[in-house]
Amino acid sequence: MTDITIYHNPRCSKSRQTLALIEERGVTPTIIEYLQTPPDAATLGAILDMLGIGPRDLMRNKEDPYCENNLDEEALTRENLIDAMIDNPVLIERPIVVSGAKAVVGRPPENVLELL
Repeated sequence: MTDITIYHNPRCSKSRQTLALIEERGVTPTIIEYLQTPPDAATLGAILDMLGIGPRDLMRNKEDPYCENNLDEEALTRENLIDAMIDNPVLIERPIVVSGAKAVVGRPPENVLELL
């Protein structure tokens, strides 16, 4: 089996449920608490490519930094939005689970089953 990495927020119930689902399948994932250790721009860009989505699709637009930084501004580039997520990791939707060249967002947690 390919290694599994979860970008995890232990305070988030969906993130905890996704982690539990992975562990129930006998897999011990690499856990990255992304609020303490946000992914770098290259990693976040690769995750977006694996998910097949744009940066705004991975952003939590109800969080204060989204509004405070006018991240709904259409002129912002992919790089601008990735930088905003790195500077404010609370904006990153959670959890993200990566396995090889595939990634899913664990909302709902059962999405992770396609990687296991």
